[in-house]
Amino acid sequence: MEFFCYHRDRPGSLALRDELLEEHWSYMDRYAAEMIARGPTLTDDRESATGSVHIVDLPDPAAARAFAFDEPGHQAGVYRDVLLRRWRNTLGRTMWEFPGGRTEGDRFLVLGLGEGKALDLDPPAGQDELIAYGPLLSDDGTAWLGTAALLRAPDPDTARAVLTADRYAAVEVHPWQFGGRS
Repeated sequence: MEFFCYHRDRPGSLALRDELLEEHWSYMDRYAAEMIARGPTLTDDRESATGSVHIVDLPDPAAARAFAFDEPGHQAGVYRDVLLRRWRNTLGRTMWEFPGGRTEGDRFLVLGLGEGKALDLDPPAGQDELIAYGPLLSDDGTAWLGTAALLRAPDPDTARAVLTADRYAAVEVHPWQFGGRS
């Protein structure tokens, strides 16, 4: 089962985040085989982290909750909240298989929070800039709760356009970069 996990930083926690970086990476290294994508969201100037995205393939919702809530930064109070949802990897690949590479261009997390009838279940056609894409689902995988995408785009508005306009309760767009050890 695939899961989307987004830890959002607590204001003022950057020093603690930096202090725990090696512990965070070591923890995530334990999940290397299960990892589909990972990396921090960033401030608009891309100077500081604002959160941490992990998309992982785990046995069940209990394992996903343990993954999310046992993470060292969460345990130490770095994060203000955690969004954890079932997810479906519609691209069928990991971020490391993205043909655009790790570093060229600006990258974004686009998070559409659902409202009403399910939409954007499949990736839009002609989206060679998609790094990861899929629906956010309930724990049992039956209810659509939104859509999450990681993509390369020239600006936030272009990134936002990957989702159907005006069909979500809310859409967030965050600068994002490939994570993990270099």
